[in-house]
Amino acid sequence: MAKTQNKGEKLYFTVGEIASMLGVNESLIRFWNKEFDQILNPHRNKRGVRYFSQTDVETYKRIYHLVKEKGYTLPGALESLKSGPPVDDEKIEVIQTLKTIKQFLIELKDEI
Repeated sequence: MAKTQNKGEKLYFTVGEIASMLGVNESLIRFWNKEFDQILNPHRNKRGVRYFSQTDVETYKRIYHLVKEKGYTLPGALESLKSGPPVDDEKIEVIQTLKTIKQFLIELKDEI
């Protein structure tokens, strides 16, 4: 059901796709879905398979940033997502880009 828009951009993502984007186990995505059910609302098909919108994917990226990178507890991250201003998306993108560049440079150094 990975539907796409005209531009080739996906409308819905599976648990596995989100887990691979974030580099975590699928079970963690399912756990976060349960813990952040007030914020996340995936579409489910008749078989119960979860499909997440692009907005949900962005929310997962914010959860990952708060919990894994900033060290928030789950209740703290939930409170931050519900009440505080949204995490600056540009900062998250810059951090992800820098991590990718760092990994590339490490691999390049190992080859030399």
